[in-house]
Amino acid sequence: MVPPRLRSNDPCWCGSGKKLKRCHGAHPRRPAVRKGEVSPRRDVPDAIVRPPYVATRTRSPREGVQVFTDPAEVVALRHSGAVAAEILLEVGAAVEVGVTTDELDRIAHEAYLSRGAYPSDLGYGTYGKSVCTSVNEVVCHGIPDSRPLADGDVVNVDVTGYVGGFHGDTSATFLVGDVDEPTRALIEATRRATLAGITATRSGVPLRAIGEAVTAVAFEHGYGVVREYGGHGTGRTFHSAPWVAHTVDPRATEPLVVGMVFTVEPMLTAGAPDIVQWDDGWTIVTRDGLVSAQFEHTVLLTEDGPELLTVTADGRTAVGTLTTAPA
Repeated sequence: MVPPRLRSNDPCWCGSGKKLKRCHGAHPRRPAVRKGEVSPRRDVPDAIVRPPYVATRTRSPREGVQVFTDPAEVVALRHSGAVAAEILLEVGAAVEVGVTTDELDRIAHEAYLSRGAYPSDLGYGTYGKSVCTSVNEVVCHGIPDSRPLADGDVVNVDVTGYVGGFHGDTSATFLVGDVDEPTRALIEATRRATLAGITATRSGVPLRAIGEAVTAVAFEHGYGVVREYGGHGTGRTFHSAPWVAHTVDPRATEPLVVGMVFTVEPMLTAGAPDIVQWDDGWTIVTRDGLVSAQFEHTVLLTEDGPELLTVTADGRTAVGTLTTAPA
């Protein structure tokens, strides 16, 4: 049973004795993120293999659940996931005050190419950049541009690399300079919620268990959970079934099976979870203008439970692992 969402007049979850709205719920209102200039699309050498949708500038068709049990395919999935994890760490290390999100895109683009990977976002429908960079109230699908990151900002970087015929998909939210404590807490709770959703997965467990675990963490801290965007199947196809809701959805009764590959990528909000889309057709922001955060792993379900694919060969990740997740 998921507990009710903590309310603004309830005692703060941190134990301070203050009301939530006077403590970790006191989120400052930053100036709204404004569009900057978007640079031209970056080139990719012909030798790097593209996913099929790039040739037609369409989005990958929604297909059925992708299940992988062949050992060679699992090895390839691990490699694509490790590549994505490496790139996310490299871009995250470059996040600082004054850096533009377009510069983060350039760093990511070069990191893909140096590993023989294609940026899955580039040419996905009308999307013309190699990563998504979502700043402050931007929930997801932010387009890298000339806006410099400011002190106190947060930025989610969403990386997907296509290599060896498979997509590896991961994201993390990074701090920029001196970030206020309520926003730091939101980010950490979002990371924990992501790992909690993954931990809930086992063969035979209904899909809804992911959303229930995510929502329990979010509501414990008084945060909202975006309904309209969720995780998805991935692997050979960028986006496929199942749709992974991060809210409580009693209709999500489909049992998880060994070999399924999917993402868990909740988006938590400081305020209401309502969202709107910019007229660029991509950028999603919170309606109330309050900050949002997101983390994401690609997961392979095994006989022993979930395996995180988006970690480096030596076990590093910007998202966290199931063995190091805080209680």
